Amino acid sequence: MNLKLYQFPTQLKKLILAMLFSLTFGICIGLGFLYYTTSYSPQRAIERYNGSQASDEFEIAENYPKPISEIFITTHNHVIAFTLIFTVVAIIFYFSSVLNGVWKTFLLIEPFISIVISFGSLWLMRFVNPNFVYLMAVSSSMIYLSYFTMLSLITYEIIFKK
Repeated sequence: MNLKLYQFPTQLKKLILAMLFSLTFGICIGLGFLYYTTSYSPQRAIERYNGSQASDEFEIAENYPKPISEIFITTHNHVIAFTLIFTVVAIIFYFSSVLNGVWKTFLLIEPFISIVISFGSLWLMRFVNPNFVYLMAVSSSMIYLSYFTMLSLITYEIIFKK
């Protein structure tokens, strides 16, 4: 296709920007919740899913191990939502003319791989080895790095490219 994002009708470009603004607000709320619950700390993330240890018999653990049903629903909801989010963003980014070649292909596909790795590593962290938290941190960081890179390039092209 030869149609480029900057060539879209003005009304469609405004719709895309409004949708991305709203979507980014929701993503930032999710990142805020992640910070609130883990402080972006690997140890706090492990405790959130694996539970925390009470230091003596009279202390109540701050976090209990997440039951499998809660991990199922978290994984289900996030994998479906993230897949839909990145499908929409990737389709828009496909029409961008700012970046091409291998980097564009990487940004189009990478989030889908990292979604599976992130939520797969959550299960591995909970049931196999807590050190999988580091794989989850790297893959989750890649998801957000890809999102904000595509967002920036899309916004740049819609606003500044003529």
